[in-house]
Amino acid sequence: MEKRVIGIDVGGTRVRAALAEAAGGAVLRTVSAGAGNPRSVPAEVLTARLASCVAPLAEAAGTGPVAAVVAGVAGAEPRDPDDAGTRVAYAALRTALRRGGIGPVPVQVCGDTEIAFAAGPGAPSSGVVVIAGTGASAARIAARRQTGTIDGHGWLLGDEGSGFWVARQALRAALRALDGRGPWTALVPLLTAAAGVGGAPGERGEGAEGAARQGAPGERGGSAERAAVAGGAGRGAGEFGERRRGGGAGRVPDRAGPGPAVGNAAVRVGLVDAGFAGAPVEIARWCPVVVRAAEGGDAVAGAILDEAADHLAEAVAVLAPAPGEPLVTTGGLLAPAGPLLPRFTARMRPYGLTPAPVPDGLAGAVALARAML
Repeated sequence: MEKRVIGIDVGGTRVRAALAEAAGGAVLRTVSAGAGNPRSVPAEVLTARLASCVAPLAEAAGTGPVAAVVAGVAGAEPRDPDDAGTRVAYAALRTALRRGGIGPVPVQVCGDTEIAFAAGPGAPSSGVVVIAGTGASAARIAARRQTGTIDGHGWLLGDEGSGFWVARQALRAALRALDGRGPWTALVPLLTAAAGVGGAPGERGEGAEGAARQGAPGERGGSAERAAVAGGAGRGAGEFGERRRGGGAGRVPDRAGPGPAVGNAAVRVGLVDAGFAGAPVEIARWCPVVVRAAEGGDAVAGAILDEAADHLAEAVAVLAPAPGEPLVTTGGLLAPAGPLLPRFTARMRPYGLTPAPVPDGLAGAVALARAML
């Protein structure tokens, strides 16, 4: 009777789980649920979401016994025996397996960096991994175990180069432009439209995880957004300003003056209110807006993305990589087609490194589950 394994990628945005043959080969089924970071999701919610994934996988396994389960969990630190996130993850996973009718089975909870690295070509065992999605971190992996980490300190204290960091920098740049303290940028009309400020139609993006999908010009956003991007910093609000004329105090002025321009106040307050609405990390939903602005030639947006890539490259440098060693990247910004990937790749050349981007850590979780047997 063919044995099965289950691999689970528990992320801050979603949970993904897969059932696969233990001996290798194709994945039999994948399922997903909502966010699962045990440091930000209540234990009972995490348990319910894991259970909603385990149940259909157990059904798909049929009579083939599940021989091992590995979950890579964002917010868990398995190296610390007293880590609260790891304890919650283990308890939630075991409860979910029991509810799904999967009997006693070897279970391992590891960090999300470990499964992300194992998802690289050939399931490497040692090297460096960089994750840049809503948050950001880098880690050294040795013999499939995380031995050192850089950043991952969360939105308030770190995550430099992440989707949250990019979006926050963009909001700051837009507010500086509206104040007259910084150069005009297409980020002003784009963020104003995205936030629904001054009557502009709102747009709820998907944070950094959606940046790779939304980043191409013309994929998302209305004609006003495309016109604003095409205008770039040199034309101020460009056609966007023309379309918004007569909109009262909520309209976006064509350019910033030497001080707060007439009509800026309502826009500034609207952007501030939008930034403080909801959980702080939700600011990351505007990361794709920054990508579009940069692709449209906006210098301010481009500089933000350059600095983000610098931060991620710095994290790798601290890990002292050897030329040619495996470097795996993932997260919405560094996954295949990720908008920061070209910038990051260029910064890795002096180190003799070539990034291997992967969509997520799910394949790595399956590989590590197979390695347990």
